[in-house]
Amino acid sequence: MARIIVIGAGIGGLPTSYEMRRILPPEHQITLISNTPKFTFIPSLPWVGLGLKSLEHIQLDVEKLVKNRGIEWVLGGVSQILPESKQVIVGERVISYDYAVIATGAELALDAVPGLQEEVGYVQSVCNPAHALKAATAWQKFLQNPGPLVVGAIPGAGCFGPAYEFALLADWLLRRYGLRNQVPITFVTPEPYVGHLGISGMANSAELVKKLLYQREIEVFENAAISQIESDKILLADGCTLPYAYAMLLPPFRGARFLREAPDLSDKKGFLPVLPTYQHPQFPSIYSVGVTTQLKPPEITPIPIGVPKTGQMTEAMGMAVAHNIGVELGVISAPLVTPTLEALCLADFGDTGIAFLADQVLPNPITGKRRRAVAMEGRWVSWSKTVFEKFFLTKMRCGVAVPWFEHWGLEVLGLSLVQPLSKI
Repeated sequence: MARIIVIGAGIGGLPTSYEMRRILPPEHQITLISNTPKFTFIPSLPWVGLGLKSLEHIQLDVEKLVKNRGIEWVLGGVSQILPESKQVIVGERVISYDYAVIATGAELALDAVPGLQEEVGYVQSVCNPAHALKAATAWQKFLQNPGPLVVGAIPGAGCFGPAYEFALLADWLLRRYGLRNQVPITFVTPEPYVGHLGISGMANSAELVKKLLYQREIEVFENAAISQIESDKILLADGCTLPYAYAMLLPPFRGARFLREAPDLSDKKGFLPVLPTYQHPQFPSIYSVGVTTQLKPPEITPIPIGVPKTGQMTEAMGMAVAHNIGVELGVISAPLVTPTLEALCLADFGDTGIAFLADQVLPNPITGKRRRAVAMEGRWVSWSKTVFEKFFLTKMRCGVAVPWFEHWGLEVLGLSLVQPLSKI
């Protein structure tokens, strides 16, 4: 019997637990550990922050989801991991494991610049449920007394889609409310150019994003570093000052504290290095899924930024990890696999949207190119994101990670989640 723990019950951890339960015989124990009782569909948080959707609409009770599905549930935060002895500490409980899957998601580096700290409360973010709720409350107050709006990201951030969504959705809403003429909107990003998205070379994405921002009369500061935040203005490293009445800024991500404090486990930001199997190179009993995974940027940018780890990438990592653990245990007679890291992302802008397809997210290190890079604009993107939200939540309710028809749909698009190691 193998004892397998999955730390984190988000878009990475919950589907990975489901897939391992599907693959592994019941004698193998699967324990899901999370510091929150709810599963949240994170891609919908910009909608929550702007009051377009309630948080409850995109959350599920994890204990109810895993009950009677052969997955043990532990509610609590991991304070320490001991890779040598294969143990984690949750509160006063010590849990031993044979395999550990780290899928904790992101910790927000709110100490990245002065004034970003949560206790200061100057600006908003939509990176976790609590922050999205605070952003929604502040947004309603802002509508009563509108003024300059600043949206963007802090240097080191690695997921820019929510910032573009928030800025363009805010513009759309303000026009509907008849308030847009009272609200100058500024978009500030550390990306070398808008539409870079942390990966560069994304077909015509820069052209489409730039066109939309121009059409919506949103002023852009690209290749810009926010150096300090005050109660009514944002200071850039080049000396520019951006006044604001409301600001939504995406902070950099890092790994959980227990990862950063474990010797030889992570880099200084708490991200875990991985082999192509997504095992840790020094501790092969530990696997990584999602934001906690160390991925090197495809290029060095003037201002540091991270690599996005999208939902599809995270899902692919989880399926690869579940498969490879099955191979390790002798349950699956098949080659080891690695995630393809292909990504289809849907960004909703209210009356339109952009679908980004990167195959693969990280370009070939030798040629510097991807097999495919596509960006398409249309109102259908907004509808598609709503449909996908409902689809993903339904999957989680049903205890299924990737149903057969999802595999089929990806194949129709020429995509896949995993591939044999022999193909890399």
